[in-house]
Amino acid sequence: MQESSKNLLRIALRRQRQNLPLNLVQEDSARIRDNLLSLERIRLASSVMLYLPARGEVDTWPLLDHFWARGSEVLLPGCRDNAPGIMDAYSVTSREELGPGCFGLIEPRADRARLVPVPRPEVIILPALAFDRRGYRLGFGGGYYDRFLPSLGHAPLLVGPAYAFQVLDSIPVEPWDRPVEMIVTPESILHILAETQSCL
Repeated sequence: MQESSKNLLRIALRRQRQNLPLNLVQEDSARIRDNLLSLERIRLASSVMLYLPARGEVDTWPLLDHFWARGSEVLLPGCRDNAPGIMDAYSVTSREELGPGCFGLIEPRADRARLVPVPRPEVIILPALAFDRRGYRLGFGGGYYDRFLPSLGHAPLLVGPAYAFQVLDSIPVEPWDRPVEMIVTPESILHILAETQSCL
């Protein structure tokens, strides 16, 4: 029952996001990036894991340029061939190391980007269809980040960029879900209190 309600929510949110006017995507994405980079812990991170946007997602491309310019390690996810739900982290140093990947996404090219077997990003910018005010994330249903995050041997800062409509009061939560510590919208930076992260 819970998975059914999550799928209905995914459909509605995906439709709303894909129907956003391009000018709004550009304007809101720029404001979200400005808010992200106003935070010293993010702006000065020596290693950061990003996602590349698709189908109306918050645009992260300029963040790559920011971190490359300051010499930070930029990690991007790549889906593992013939292993649904499993992704790896690649260190990417230029756009020439990117190409077409799974699900119509742009991903690191395995023949050019460097696979990082034990990634240690200080910050992870997570994609999502929605976040709730406790920091919990509604993903796309593939479980990639659900499996990836527990595999890390440390606790990076988890940050969720979101349009205003993607911040909900509550979303269905599974026992393995891990909340972000910060949600960044065009209008605000929502810091998630530690006590809300153990509400299950």
